[in-house]
Amino acid sequence: MALPGLMLSLQFARFDELPQHRAALPRPQVMRWLRHSLDADAELTVRIVGEEEGRELNREYRGKDYATNVLTFDYAQAPVVMADLVLCAPVVAREAAAQKKTLRAHYAHLLVHGCLHAQGWDHETGESDAAEMEAREVQVLSKLGFDNPY
Repeated sequence: MALPGLMLSLQFARFDELPQHRAALPRPQVMRWLRHSLDADAELTVRIVGEEEGRELNREYRGKDYATNVLTFDYAQAPVVMADLVLCAPVVAREAAAQKKTLRAHYAHLLVHGCLHAQGWDHETGESDAAEMEAREVQVLSKLGFDNPY
């Protein structure tokens, strides 16, 4: 079965430890992770940001005054999925260390997670929705060779 098509813009803001994050996110890998997460063709922008930009975006768009790991800005789900995924590098690094995961594995999980949000999956609307979304994440990550992140 052919994977959906993907037009990807992969962007890196300037922040401390940029080389480490760039190395964890080679474009072909990011493309592979996202395409396995998609049920339809997509046009996605993935932006890796520092703490300040991550906090500003979370405050402005979610009313929460802290940087979070991933923000999904979904614009369309059909006929083409269109979204921006913003990942805050320092938060991702801290979480990876705390969870004893590689940076690469945590980025893969968060990209899958954000991509599912862009397609309408939601884990905040109820326990059954959260369970379904987590199961889908585990399924996709398993196909990609990653352990269950939960």
